[in-house]
Amino acid sequence: MPTPVPTPVHDVVIVGGGPAGSSCAYWLADAGWDVVVVEKKHFPRVKTCGDGLTPRAVRQLADMGLEDALAGSHKYGGLRAYGFGQSLEMQWPEHPNFPNYGYTITRHDLDGLVAERAVKAGATLLPGTEVVAPLIDEAGSTLPHLKGVTIRENAAGGGRGASGGGKDRELLARYVVVADGANSRVGRMLGTNRRRDLPLGMALRGYYTSDRHDDPFIESHLDIRDAEGNVVPGYGWIFPMGDGRVNVGVGLLSTDRRWKGVNTSHLMDAFVNWAPESWGLSPATSLGPPTGGKLPMGLSVGPRAGANVLLAGDAAGTINPFNGEGIAYGYETGRLAAAALGHALSGEGPRALADYDRQIEAAYGPYYKVARAFVRMISNPQAMKLCVGVGMRSEFIMSELLRIMANLMRPDAPGPAEIGFRAMELISRLLPDEVAALEAASAGASGSG
Repeated sequence: MPTPVPTPVHDVVIVGGGPAGSSCAYWLADAGWDVVVVEKKHFPRVKTCGDGLTPRAVRQLADMGLEDALAGSHKYGGLRAYGFGQSLEMQWPEHPNFPNYGYTITRHDLDGLVAERAVKAGATLLPGTEVVAPLIDEAGSTLPHLKGVTIRENAAGGGRGASGGGKDRELLARYVVVADGANSRVGRMLGTNRRRDLPLGMALRGYYTSDRHDDPFIESHLDIRDAEGNVVPGYGWIFPMGDGRVNVGVGLLSTDRRWKGVNTSHLMDAFVNWAPESWGLSPATSLGPPTGGKLPMGLSVGPRAGANVLLAGDAAGTINPFNGEGIAYGYETGRLAAAALGHALSGEGPRALADYDRQIEAAYGPYYKVARAFVRMISNPQAMKLCVGVGMRSEFIMSELLRIMANLMRPDAPGPAEIGFRAMELISRLLPDEVAALEAASAGASGSG
């Protein structure tokens, strides 16, 4: 009888080929490690997203050698903000580490570019393949220790409901990265949970044809309203795509029980009807029904690290509560995970994974705590009107707020944004996450004003 061929043990298996997974794969493969990415769909594939790349995201793509690949995408210079009858146009700020521009590009095009870059660096990509179960070796104090994962090739291409006809097989690895997105089925199999007391975003987006498809600003509306005209805690956006289309969407923050029953489809209809006429948004210019999903944010999902398992990107709840941005933080946490795994594979072992968790907290923890407090505050309609109404009357205030909300504060030359953020941070340290004191305080302030 022939001698059985031993199953190879890879250095790292990554579940998910989106921003976090492909970024992690690129940096690991570029360092020479044996990494396999399991992606349940085939690229290119449609992904619901706002399609906007901020300067933080552009920096990560440039570091992976991909900015030239964005040359055909729409380049924009800043943000136009609308709120309570006023508008301001703000350029992205100058920064020593980030460019002063962004791009809009569909995830249909973008995710395939990054995954291909990882493959060119030496990673193995298994498209149309689903992780059906983790291979648990033993329980751990946070996440279980894994031998790898069980995978199944989906003959139907990995779409929703595709069971394929492929046989299950084991994919063994020394380390596993879970980067399968906001719903993270594999993360839940391992015992991760989302903190219900922290903000959860819900977003819906659709595409429309528009003569303003190449506008030099992305547009954000800070006082979206329901069909009855009531201000709700969230935002609307219109992002020009440069190809005849604009990406239009609404994001709702479920920070208060009053808003949990809001129908996002109705909210989207109300926003489209209310948006500036110059965009030409109407049922006649719609390119199809909107799609949406939930946005776990503010480091709301955990545990993020175990003995040989890491979570990254949306699977770890790393979306920025200030603006709903997830792509940049997917790239960044994927890169941080790759660095930690490189140390672990070089001999540091589980200690390096614990360091990853500490680095995530150091990089985003204080900032996201301030963001969560801000989100709670603007959940009160009167507080939102007070804050936005005052801010929109000052280009200086809004420009500084833009730097805070986009996480573009300067480390080399502290200015008003940095000083203001530090003051907000000190206040937030006095507030436990479970207490919505800012909402009550803001309601009192608006009542006395």
